[in-house]
Amino acid sequence: MNRNSDLYKTAVKIVGRIQDAGFTTLFAGGAVRDMIREDSDLNDIDIATVAHPAEISKIFRNVHGVGESFGVMMVVENGIPFEVATFREEGEYVDGRHPESVKYSTPDQDAKRRDFTINGMFYDPLTDTVYDYVGGQEDLKRGVIRTIGNAHDRFSEDYLRMLRAIRFAVRFDFKIEQSTWNALCQLSSKITGISAERIFVELNKMLIGPRPSTAIRLMRDCGLLEQILPEVSAMSGVEQPKEYHDSDVFDHTMKVVDGIGENPSEALAWSALLHDIGKPPTQTFEDRIRFNNHHHVGAEMAEKLLNRLKVSNALKDVILACVENHMHFIAVQDMRKSKLKRFLARETIETELKLHVADCLASHGGIDNYTFLRAKQEEFASEGVKPNPLLQGRDLIASGLKPGPLFGEILTASYDAQLEGDIVDRDSALLWLESYLKK
Repeated sequence: MNRNSDLYKTAVKIVGRIQDAGFTTLFAGGAVRDMIREDSDLNDIDIATVAHPAEISKIFRNVHGVGESFGVMMVVENGIPFEVATFREEGEYVDGRHPESVKYSTPDQDAKRRDFTINGMFYDPLTDTVYDYVGGQEDLKRGVIRTIGNAHDRFSEDYLRMLRAIRFAVRFDFKIEQSTWNALCQLSSKITGISAERIFVELNKMLIGPRPSTAIRLMRDCGLLEQILPEVSAMSGVEQPKEYHDSDVFDHTMKVVDGIGENPSEALAWSALLHDIGKPPTQTFEDRIRFNNHHHVGAEMAEKLLNRLKVSNALKDVILACVENHMHFIAVQDMRKSKLKRFLARETIETELKLHVADCLASHGGIDNYTFLRAKQEEFASEGVKPNPLLQGRDLIASGLKPGPLFGEILTASYDAQLEGDIVDRDSALLWLESYLKK
């Protein structure tokens, strides 16, 4: 952690002001874990205190209630928001997320309600003291993800913790402790009771994080994948033609999600995961194994899946374009110049190109089409991949045509001619129109 950062210095200042008012106050949760691990990527610090919300409101000017019934306030200092929560104990959970009651408490009791030992520690930045009531430091040293207390109880309080267990295990390259894993497997069907939005956030973090295939395989092994993404689970065991693949559809997909590189965009990560989900329902055994039209079927399936997860339209549109178009790269070297320019002018082309490379390297290994397209991008750069049309509707009207369906046909044909280089300026555009109308 960068102790010279504005984030850290401001958090220490907040802790100091509350402690000066007479209330025990500490850093809590993930921030403590990442400090012990000396993680330089820390970008969030939560603060826990014995002070009640009303007392926090008296200490700070810029403070807002974001969960006062749970003792959580938002303190804004130097333009940085910090959650300041009162130490608490929680009653029984009845809905897999919210406790029936909350009672203010002490640090040692507060630690018992948290999810995993590595997230259940506290730290006093003024005295440089770690408070560990749950064995978190030992589990950090051993590389273990373990629930605090009974695993079945912790997961039942919030079933999303099952996904978090996997995400933390993969992020830190830790092992999930056996009783924690057993409970996760036993309760995996309960994940469907969690809102789609919360599930998507966890899945998204896994896919854009390190070793996404490891996370997906762990979800498959414990039963979570079948519950959340049955379309992805269905790819397991679906054989592919040996001429192009040395693995089934699932294993090929795992190579692709790992092959797109570090810190991918959300669109690229999801496209890698979903690009072949249309293969299981389209598999046929003819002269060889085939998946006819799987890209189109896959796009339809992906749309339903992404709607189910309440994914934004903007993100969904890019993913669907990648899934729908990923097979079109096969024909790029045979495309007419006009069609190729249109292909390269699409807004999603850069994401599609990255997916294409990962897809190729995870199968036959050849990237000739990628190399060809990059060369064409450079070639077209000077003349413009998507130039403004030189022939417009008013030119057709001036030639005596009346607006109607023929307009679109003529304008499309003229733009193709422009992209091909047959039309290069206004004069040649009008000559082309005269010739076209004579035909």
